[in-house]
Amino acid sequence: MLPQKKYSGKTKQTAPGRPRGGPAQQVRIIGGQWKRTPLLVLDAAGLRPTPDRVRETVFNWLHFLQDGAWSRLHCLDLFAGTGALGFEAASRGAASVLMVEEHTPAAQQLQATKDKLQAAQVSILRGDAISVAHKLTCSAPDGAQRFDLIFLDPPYAQEWLARILPLCEHLLSENGIIYAESEVALTQDSPPEWLAPWQVIRQGEAGLVFYHLLQRKN
Repeated sequence: MLPQKKYSGKTKQTAPGRPRGGPAQQVRIIGGQWKRTPLLVLDAAGLRPTPDRVRETVFNWLHFLQDGAWSRLHCLDLFAGTGALGFEAASRGAASVLMVEEHTPAAQQLQATKDKLQAAQVSILRGDAISVAHKLTCSAPDGAQRFDLIFLDPPYAQEWLARILPLCEHLLSENGIIYAESEVALTQDSPPEWLAPWQVIRQGEAGLVFYHLLQRKN
């Protein structure tokens, strides 16, 4: 059985991590103004950020679906981790990116990266996804703050998607898109009830990672 990681509130089945004391790991921003900029992966056993090939595929999908109009997109990353998804969106010109991270060292690293890049459109918020999502639904005078793109890379085997997707219904703009990672494909023969309001418009698989783009039905 593969070991599990517990990092940034995330628990995932992964391959064994590098030995502690080894060279620091990095991932890189794939496109946009900060292309090839490295992002530090903190020394946490078994930590695996979203693979480069998955991010490249997903952002190609998003670029096509949004007609490349990144400058009008307001993004929310509720499980930011290394910031690979949020900083990728900002690098491509997103109007704003709010990154939420519960793990204090990871949140501090996100802030350090934001400062290094002088990424004024990026905001870092330390907190757990459920509490932050609840607060955001009540943050605007006319109700929830709305986002055009929401990233969900939650812990595996903890039913996070079942808990967080109903809240995201109130946070997503009318034609918005949700990116969701899971330990299982969401297009299985008997989808769970919590998936009923959503349609999977793109999907892929890379090793133990199943990734999807979701939109509201109708």
